Amino acid sequence: MQLTFSGPLIEWRGPAPYYFVAVPPEQAAQVREVARLLSYGWGVVPVRVQLGASVWTTSLFPRQGGYLVPVRAAIRRAEALHEGAEVTLSLGLGEAEPSQWT
Repeated sequence: MQLTFSGPLIEWRGPAPYYFVAVPPEQAAQVREVARLLSYGWGVVPVRVQLGASVWTTSLFPRQGGYLVPVRAAIRRAEALHEGAEVTLSLGLGEAEPSQWT
């Protein structure tokens, strides 16, 4: 399943800063429909992500009925992103092999 959407880059201020893009409600509902088939536990869903010229594999994190896409520091640097930047992501659900999940 392929999904494309836009949203702001948000910072999660925990023990270390993490950055995410929230999956919009309509697309989150589509993820929930297939999550049970794709999840490897704890509700996380493996994905292949494209943002600009950057492509990586990661897992969607379930959060308050939706999902968050983590955006690594290396990706943020490569794409010159800052908190609040509006980005467009393309997700390929279940397209990562377990050895590639990061």
